Amino acid sequence: MKLLLTSVGATNGSIRRALVELLGKPIGDCRAVQINTALYASPSGPEDAYEMARHYGQMGWKELGTLELTALPSIEEGHWLPFVESSDAILVSGGNTGYLSYWFEASGFAGKLPGLLEDTVYFGISAGSTMLTPGQNFDPERLRREGVYYDDEYEEAAPKGAGSAWGMGLVGFSIRPHLGADYFPVEVDTAMMERAAAKLDHPLYAIDDETAIKVVDQEVEVVSEGEWRLFNGWRHRQRLVEGVWTAQEDRE
Repeated sequence: MKLLLTSVGATNGSIRRALVELLGKPIGDCRAVQINTALYASPSGPEDAYEMARHYGQMGWKELGTLELTALPSIEEGHWLPFVESSDAILVSGGNTGYLSYWFEASGFAGKLPGLLEDTVYFGISAGSTMLTPGQNFDPERLRREGVYYDDEYEEAAPKGAGSAWGMGLVGFSIRPHLGADYFPVEVDTAMMERAAAKLDHPLYAIDDETAIKVVDQEVEVVSEGEWRLFNGWRHRQRLVEGVWTAQEDRE
């Protein structure tokens, strides 16, 4: 399993080099498939999806395809699975986390992903990064009252009837991206991240837009030219031992 979990993508040389290391060859020699589903659950969705496709295209992939999760329940596996299986990387964009969580599971894509990751690199951006964690943040009171999955840390509501707090749990930590960013309606600072970590009983990585979490098989490390914090956990590395995520004992 090779994962590179970012806040906004390959924003610097360190993250790009980490991606190339995981791929084992230049980006220009690789085929990738992009998943932009999370972007559509906002008023600027069509524009954002176009800009994200341009961003991936500018990364220089030899071949680049698009997979739309909302289409998968109505088409044959043979229409999409062979292309994904032959890809070197799966690129999963950010956007509405609850909406992406819902479609990851409802589309059946999540069931295929562990097998795909035996040979394919997963490159996540924001919400796309959090899909592999144990679950997503949401306000249980608003869910009970309105039936809406609402991330009360980023003030983001999933569409009613198409939201979830589900996560794959392929890694033993949570991620809160965009540390220090000024483009949210709330202040995404260290204090906010501390409050987020207090809700959890497992480690939480708070990462800024110049940071990524790299996972290779059982090893976890931080790739950063910016700022990041680890809460409720251990410094530097974790390991998966007999199905349980553990870590070094130099706990924060």
